[in-house]
Amino acid sequence: MVFNRHVFRRYRVGKTTLIQKASEVLKSSGVPVDGFYTEEVRQGGRRIGFDVVTLSGTRGPLSRVGLQPPSGKRECRVGQYVVDLTSFEQLVLPVLRNANSNSGPGQRVCIIDEIGKMELFSQPFIQAVRQTLSIPGTVILGTIPVPKGKPLALVEEIRNRNDVKVFNVTKENRNHLLPDIVTCVQSSRK
Repeated sequence: MVFNRHVFRRYRVGKTTLIQKASEVLKSSGVPVDGFYTEEVRQGGRRIGFDVVTLSGTRGPLSRVGLQPPSGKRECRVGQYVVDLTSFEQLVLPVLRNANSNSGPGQRVCIIDEIGKMELFSQPFIQAVRQTLSIPGTVILGTIPVPKGKPLALVEEIRNRNDVKVFNVTKENRNHLLPDIVTCVQSSRK
């Protein structure tokens, strides 16, 4: 069976680096790739938040320590980080819309790093991910968190789909998974 969705389970094991490498290999082999990844933001050696970075190079805040939510909006918080939903949605939703408009043989690969607690505060993001998953032939390379605590509905929905191939990324295997991931994604595009 060929899988057309590829998901990494992760918890601080280098999955963003792995997804960036996979994206670079796919691009260099002529595969159109679009999407986004998240990146830690550090100041003075201390993590102060996360940014969203699109593969076209646009960057904006996903979350920050001590961020104040816009007036009249509820605070979306994960631990010490306050999520900037407006920035996140402005960056990510156009990327997902673009992926949804390019269906058909040889379509682009959509990178979604990640589908986690911070991102799931956004209902438009949830809807866009579901829509992207529902388009036949869409190739998605994404990341989801390792299950712990209360299950995240969309994450469990993705994890339990028959057309999703989950790669469990660990510190021990992360340097050996790249060829398998690239091969799996390339075969899914046919």
